[in-house]
Amino acid sequence: MGDQKVNSIQKKENRSIFIRQLLNDIQALEQMLDEKIIESDITRIGSEQEFCILTENWRPSKMSTEILKEINDPHFTTEIALFNLEINLDPVVLEKDAFSKVENQLNSLLNKAEIAAEKFNKKILLTGILPTISKNELEIEYMTPMPRYYILNDMLKKMRGKDFKIQLRGVDELIIKHESVLFEACNTSFQMHLQIAPDDFISSYNWSQAISGPLLSICANSPLLLGRELWSETRVALFQQSIDTRSSSYALKNKLSRVAFGNEWAQGSVAEIYKDQIARHEVLIAKEDIPNSLEELKKGNVPKLDALCHFNGTVYTWNRACYGISKGKAHLRIENRYIPSGPTTIDEMANFAFWVGLMKGRPKEYDDIAKVMDFKDAKSNFFKAARSGKESVLNWNGKLMSARHLVIHELIPIARKGLEIANIDKEDIDRYLTVIERRAINITGAQWNIRNFRHLRKKLKQDEALLALTKAIYNNQQKGIAVHDWPMLEKDPKAHQDAHLVGHIMSTQLFTVKENDLADLALSIMKWKNIHHVPVRNKKSKLCGLLTWTHIDKYIADKNYNENYTVADIMTKKVLIVHPETKITEAINLMEKNNFGCLPVLHHNSIVGIITIKDIIG
Repeated sequence: MGDQKVNSIQKKENRSIFIRQLLNDIQALEQMLDEKIIESDITRIGSEQEFCILTENWRPSKMSTEILKEINDPHFTTEIALFNLEINLDPVVLEKDAFSKVENQLNSLLNKAEIAAEKFNKKILLTGILPTISKNELEIEYMTPMPRYYILNDMLKKMRGKDFKIQLRGVDELIIKHESVLFEACNTSFQMHLQIAPDDFISSYNWSQAISGPLLSICANSPLLLGRELWSETRVALFQQSIDTRSSSYALKNKLSRVAFGNEWAQGSVAEIYKDQIARHEVLIAKEDIPNSLEELKKGNVPKLDALCHFNGTVYTWNRACYGISKGKAHLRIENRYIPSGPTTIDEMANFAFWVGLMKGRPKEYDDIAKVMDFKDAKSNFFKAARSGKESVLNWNGKLMSARHLVIHELIPIARKGLEIANIDKEDIDRYLTVIERRAINITGAQWNIRNFRHLRKKLKQDEALLALTKAIYNNQQKGIAVHDWPMLEKDPKAHQDAHLVGHIMSTQLFTVKENDLADLALSIMKWKNIHHVPVRNKKSKLCGLLTWTHIDKYIADKNYNENYTVADIMTKKVLIVHPETKITEAINLMEKNNFGCLPVLHHNSIVGIITIKDIIG
């Protein structure tokens, strides 16, 4: 998540100094491009692995800082949430056994993390979105206590002017407001880097945009969020909305989100990409003690372009242009940011090899891509793939074809050629591309998750199903089996006993009535839906009472019962409430003490669920 030595851009002095250095960096970059002092005779690959930390009950843990200290390895760093960590792998020259080297280091570092986590009775998991994450773990207390994260959160909220709103529609729908950027922490990815020669950067960058949709379709594995079945790769929509600084108004605006695919093919040089981002997006955070890049160039030094790199880290394009220094030489990279973490390291490495192979194997007719492909087709493909995964129908070369067909018959041959051009060992080429082909033929991570979650929900409550799913992902991951060979879960799933909070077992499919509704309407709803408890809302949609069969029976038996009675006439105003984070044992005691059969569940004064004796005893 970037450098921690930052300060607020709200101070005029900080803002002026930082923006001046940002403009200097652009000028220095253009000078370096003109003088051809950016490395162009070697290609390296690199990657970043984000992963989740779980409790013994398969839920998000808050132990990242303790585990990071125990690991004691500079390859590891924090993420914005206390239940995530990140590994920065060493760059490797793209040749022969490059991918095997990355895979070996990745497995070694993950093993190191596992050993450290076990000392705290915790587990680690590779997954795009952790199925068991709940609203409770997205409160500010789960934010990693470092200045950068708090400043970023404050600035994004200030720019937006109100709380963040998540509104996602898939098979299910999720509409929720949130007061921090921590919904972004639901996303864990496997970020891939490829070094690109300056003269070929624009062609390569545009090609990376073009292949994004087909690649994502075969790599999607994040279809669930808060128990809702949404997009095949829900991360794409969630990431955009979780840090969107744009606010709605009556005016028609075309402002681009900070998380974006783009609006057109890139032109000119990499400097033009950066200029476009600076023109479109406000500076969020200032970095301290930045050297003057133009003066560094005059001294014969290679400038770090700290201001530019720092700003670039707060603009989240799915294909990101990156500048860096390796062994004293400046270089350019494309960072692929849309591939999810997991399901296994072999799946991730197959994704990596497939992407690099496609990049290196680019057919000549795509050197000037604007002549052969409309940008909006590439963008449309990307969002189709995010929504529907392998089941998408994509537009390629003016033809509509299934993602499966496109991957198998068009793209795998290009990737194979590209890996051969890079002189990658044939054994590794066959191994990784076979994983992609089998996944295209059989099943992707997203499809496996959905099929098994639907199966589990036939027998289990939502929380129990999510626990069972997470445990199965972990067990398959431990075996190192590529996802296309993962078995389906048992036919008769058994309930887990890992629930300990009200939020884990409460019913969220609520039927409510208004206090001024006819009592007969409430009675009808309860009969139709076979429910015994209905929360009552007032004009402001706040909880004001409760209806139960006991109340209904009492008033029906009353000879003076009037068919014009409203809900307010017969409801009880004595309502005890609990919260999602209330312990189940505490809720049981409350119901037993007061002889209540249910308790409404409130979060920030809004009804979010109801817990009944039936929920507790199953």
